[in-house]
Amino acid sequence: MVQLAAAAPHGKEVVADPTPMGLLGLSIGCAALVPIAFGKSLTPAGLETAAVFCLLFGAGCQFFAGLLNLVNRNLYGGTLFLTFAFNWIFNWWSLHSLAGGRVPDSGVVFATEVAFLVIFVLISWGFGHFSSVLFLFLLDIDLIYAFKVLGHLLGTQAFALPIAFLTIGLAAISLWIAFALLLNPVAGRQVFSIGLPIFRTKARPPLDLAARTALLGHLYARWSAEGDVPRPVAGIAGPSGALAHLPEARLKAEMAYLAAQGLLELREDGSARLLPAGIARWETHVTGG
Repeated sequence: MVQLAAAAPHGKEVVADPTPMGLLGLSIGCAALVPIAFGKSLTPAGLETAAVFCLLFGAGCQFFAGLLNLVNRNLYGGTLFLTFAFNWIFNWWSLHSLAGGRVPDSGVVFATEVAFLVIFVLISWGFGHFSSVLFLFLLDIDLIYAFKVLGHLLGTQAFALPIAFLTIGLAAISLWIAFALLLNPVAGRQVFSIGLPIFRTKARPPLDLAARTALLGHLYARWSAEGDVPRPVAGIAGPSGALAHLPEARLKAEMAYLAAQGLLELREDGSARLLPAGIARWETHVTGG
């Protein structure tokens, strides 16, 4: 059947899936932070070294992964990776500043951590509709920010150790998902499972183009028999056929859609006329072109 609806939001990928690159970069960035999270490598050299890894891998890989996901029309992945990328640029600046003896303002950092917590909690719910491992991935991030916010509110460093272990967990989960995307296709089987969705939504009914197709075919038949004569919209459905029981509101909506696509003309006197583009569209449909 001729496709008379708008194009689907997700087409074929323009470039290879960049998600593994973003996840590998995330895992390397997390690895660079682990010694610091456990209170090691707090020298200027250690902080600067971690800062470089945060910039190149944490920010760089995820920035490119985010842009390329958007190129592939993956809004969810692209948005998440780009948000992470700019956050990792801040991590780079923070470590670089600490190495130079400058401490980022805690009040500003706290406000952004609260915002990140809200953002990632909602994104976690969305990822739960894809797979359990992706949900676990975001849940790890949620806990990191929750502990950061609690640590600031309570004025304690008691959450530093849990954050350090969660950072290791984030790196591990990132590697797992990256390997699932990279190695499962190579092995031809599911070596690294990403699990089933946690949350399920009711499936949407398939798009029904029968009425739209029948309407265009009916207009073409009338054009073939009677020529280029405008016809009252109210009488187009007729007493029988595929359009006979179509609600008037639906008929008007379909007519408006076809008019917006340049396939027919809706006139001020309440009549409609099939345009050359509509004729060509139907003939293409009939011939299978």
